[in-house]
Amino acid sequence: MVRAPSGLSGDMFVAGLVRLAGLGAPALAGIVARLGVPELDGALAVVDRSVSGIAGAGCDIRLPHVHSHTTMADIRGLIDAGRLSVRGRELALTAFGELARAEAAVHGVAVDDVAFHEVGALDSILDVCLSAELFAMIDPSRFVCSPLPVSDGVVACAHGLMSTPAPATLALLEGMPIYGIPGGIPGAGETVTPTAAALVRAFAAQFGPWPPMRLMRQVRAYGGRVIPGVPNGAIFALGEALPADLAAGHGHAGDGPPHRHAGHGD
Repeated sequence: MVRAPSGLSGDMFVAGLVRLAGLGAPALAGIVARLGVPELDGALAVVDRSVSGIAGAGCDIRLPHVHSHTTMADIRGLIDAGRLSVRGRELALTAFGELARAEAAVHGVAVDDVAFHEVGALDSILDVCLSAELFAMIDPSRFVCSPLPVSDGVVACAHGLMSTPAPATLALLEGMPIYGIPGGIPGAGETVTPTAAALVRAFAAQFGPWPPMRLMRQVRAYGGRVIPGVPNGAIFALGEALPADLAAGHGHAGDGPPHRHAGHGD
């Protein structure tokens, strides 16, 4: 489950899912190595991060910032050549497929003719593939997400300066519940990145309030900037679905634990 009052990005997904999965640095490095991209080895660390005195997790990603042009065929070949799990590979390809369809709609071209820019860069490939593999490892029966916040702003990309949400992000947000952050956000940038929106789609999010569950693990995942005037960070939580009587509010404090089903976390 994800609650994202100030926005959501690919690196927030990685940080949140790493902590929910309980992975240490060696295990995370092993997953990165399975991507089969030497430039990514040693490029990522999930670190403790604190905002306004509230502890959480964030990503420290050290890669050169490049405006590369990468086709969907290139990305498909990279993912197919890697050693992700079957489910992780499927989710990664689904997320990039969502990105390709959004870019195709924005630019009026065929999906196969889309040339990714920032999304094709190594850091976005890292975010998508790692998030997909981690989500597959956790294997929740449901993925519940809060409505996503948007705000007027400006972002610099390969096409020049764009108002936010950028066109591809808006296309990815179609059909999702969104709301505006009161007063907007000073400065440039997006609250929800295209990578995050594509992952929300690939993970088949259900939108709504906290589901009835017995909370097992939770963490706040922080992105690379602090946004004033809103609660920062996204809450990532994992839980066991409650039995029907508890979910309906008829349970008591002394009730026993719910029946656990393997992989059935929210």
